[in-house]
Amino acid sequence: MKIALIGSTGFVGSAILSELLARGHQVTALARTPAKIAAQQGLNVAQADVLNPDAVAAAVRGADAVVSAYNPGWTNPDLHDEFLRGSDSITAGTKQAGVKRLVVVGGAGSLFIAPGVQLVDTPEFPAQWKPGALAAREALNRIRQEKDLDWSFVSPAAHLVPGERRGSYRLGGEELVVDAAGESNLSVADLAVAIVDELEAPKHIQRRFTAAY
Repeated sequence: MKIALIGSTGFVGSAILSELLARGHQVTALARTPAKIAAQQGLNVAQADVLNPDAVAAAVRGADAVVSAYNPGWTNPDLHDEFLRGSDSITAGTKQAGVKRLVVVGGAGSLFIAPGVQLVDTPEFPAQWKPGALAAREALNRIRQEKDLDWSFVSPAAHLVPGERRGSYRLGGEELVVDAAGESNLSVADLAVAIVDELEAPKHIQRRFTAAY
């Protein structure tokens, strides 16, 4: 497939890029500074500001799907608002380009750990991650109103870490997936596997899903 990827230099985005290329997909990576992305077989780089819907539309036009691993940076003082501006811009640009399929990577914070209780609202949730988690929750609420796109929203495990690619994972929906010890873990490489599996064989159209070991 032809995949337009946003956030390809980030922790999650770089893993998705590697997985896509390893499976033989053609990838167009959107970047403000294309020179920062090393040339690879099957990879094109398009200069685009994701906060500009017109720029997004121009870069993703002709793609079979758009994958957004957009994150303005955990240390960005305007993280919450910029995350939402970027998310809205990516949705608008994707629609403008006529691309139907959009897969958005969000956070684990909006997953439920008990009836009516989301992870981000618990006292134990780390304060430094909260602005991003709240923004991702709002982005999920907004995209749920989107009826024209075949969107999927991906919430990773609570502990997303570097590690080996096992090629296996368990899927969930609205609730945090935990193992026998009550832990929610996944390597970023296997999150990428779950995302590319969803692209190749969609099972969560206009739905959120999560993955963990």
